[in-house]
Amino acid sequence: MSTQQYISSVVRVGSLALGGTNPIRLQSMTNTDTMDTRASVEQCIRIIESGADLVRLTAQGVREAENLAHIKKELEKAGFNTPLVADIHFNPAAAETAARIVEKVRINPGNYSDKRATFINVELTDKEYNEEIERIHQRLLPLINICREHNTVIRVGINHGSLSDRIMTRYGNTPLGMVQSAMEFIGIFRQENFNNLVLSMKSSDTSVMVNSTRMLVQAMQESGMSYPLHLGVTEAGEGEDGRIRSAAGIGALLQEGIGDTIRVSLSEDPEKEIPVARTLASIFSREVSAARPSGPLNFTPPVKKPDILKNVNGPIVITDLRLRRETGTASWLSAGFRPEGNRIYRTDRSADIILLNNLPESIPEATLLAVPYDTWKDVRYLPNVFPFFRPEAFFSCADISDDLNIVITGSGFNPDYFSKADPSNTLVVFSFDPVRQPYEPLRIMEALGKTGMTQNIILNPNIPDKNISDAGIRAAALLGSYIIDNKIAGILLNGPCGQDPAGLTLTAFSILQCTGKRITGTIYLSCPTCGRTKFNLQETVKKVKAATGHLKGLKIAVMGCIVNGPGEMAGADYGYVGAAPGKVHIYKGTEAVLKNVPEENAIDELLRIIEESHRA
Repeated sequence: MSTQQYISSVVRVGSLALGGTNPIRLQSMTNTDTMDTRASVEQCIRIIESGADLVRLTAQGVREAENLAHIKKELEKAGFNTPLVADIHFNPAAAETAARIVEKVRINPGNYSDKRATFINVELTDKEYNEEIERIHQRLLPLINICREHNTVIRVGINHGSLSDRIMTRYGNTPLGMVQSAMEFIGIFRQENFNNLVLSMKSSDTSVMVNSTRMLVQAMQESGMSYPLHLGVTEAGEGEDGRIRSAAGIGALLQEGIGDTIRVSLSEDPEKEIPVARTLASIFSREVSAARPSGPLNFTPPVKKPDILKNVNGPIVITDLRLRRETGTASWLSAGFRPEGNRIYRTDRSADIILLNNLPESIPEATLLAVPYDTWKDVRYLPNVFPFFRPEAFFSCADISDDLNIVITGSGFNPDYFSKADPSNTLVVFSFDPVRQPYEPLRIMEALGKTGMTQNIILNPNIPDKNISDAGIRAAALLGSYIIDNKIAGILLNGPCGQDPAGLTLTAFSILQCTGKRITGTIYLSCPTCGRTKFNLQETVKKVKAATGHLKGLKIAVMGCIVNGPGEMAGADYGYVGAAPGKVHIYKGTEAVLKNVPEENAIDELLRIIEESHRA
């Protein structure tokens, strides 16, 4: 976890100030054909009216880049002067054309002057390696001079999976490789005294995205630099998964005061990204992040959880049903269980522990319950029933469970009460108000760390949002960094009285899956739509999910165009990638095993490849 506050320099994107203490700027990207001026203008307006501060459009070639002038002119005629950003891959000429027209140009170091990665080793001597950097320098010079003349900002956008073979051979397809790629380009710009820069480190893997950005911040600070940062989780997906994956990655960095502009990449209509981005920006606004405790975080979690939970592969999920008076079927459904006839069964997304005030008449098999100590002491002979305590009661009680005790606390706790807590049989549930106390978990960890204690902490934010989608965004943003950094043993989500606990239980599992810490379903990656997309991405994602939702643990990527595969799929097991209108490439890992499959047959072919691979 980063602890040093990062205050970026300020760049001006047209009339918009970005970075420093300015508000976090929101943006999205069109998915229209950039040559279709009318459709692009209409979509830009929808994005702007939804609250965007910037709008990005793809410019595949010089023709598309030139048409940005017509789009900009029509927007101005309609009364809009929102800065436009050109998104460039593989085409320096398009970047140089666009830089004369729009306020900002995004380039990808992995393919600006290098060919598409082939994922083969390119062994270079130090002399040859430096010659390659000088070649890139010379290729960038025209763009630098044009941007200097027109006051155009450049975003150096590093994507995990689209690093050059040169970088991957020497540094790996890793956060270190991403940082090295960024620093090489920064070095070239600084040699030319060009500082109108924004940086981004993107990945569909939240851990890679968060850690590469932290590493870049550290590298820049050590070199006396502080360029503004664009945050985003690429190929986040659609629906709940897309929102939660984006919130966990972006929120983890905003929580640390890192990030000046954000784009939430959803496989949905672009204007739907802005409300999610606005929520994230409000949770950790400049004012909120400025209140983050400074200094090193000394807390070290224990190596393992209590033995009673040893079969749980990852952080645990607790469901709180203490407000429910009855404990019938509805209660078990709220905890993620499945009724079948007269019996209740566990599912992959059933809560690991359920908090109750009273014991139910019957308990599903292999279900762990926690009840108040006064209730437990009379039924301690029952298997899988354990006590929960307030800290002071736990500290003074001589008669506790040998297997599992749950201590529930909140702000203002006395660390001394945890001195007898043995991590091998104790979980500490820390409840906090995420609006008034967003950094309270850091304070409890720091207090325990100062005493040298290690505890299995379960974070329990009381989410105020009544809408389950909004609750998921807030919970993921609040908990993302703790989960990604392996600082906590699990999560418990509470909400306003009356909010469905079933939704919160599923949300908890979704957060763990989207951060890669506990896989309980199929993992989907899908790019946001843009002008390069070769098919109806939103419709296709839904069809692929419907056909493959039973394949637990597999990572399947749906990419609208070849620019976003195979590297951008970032470790997907299989990929469905747009190759041309009506044509799809099917990937296994980074290899296109079927090419130009008619779209109407592509899902069947994807399923066939998966089945054959698993049969083999």
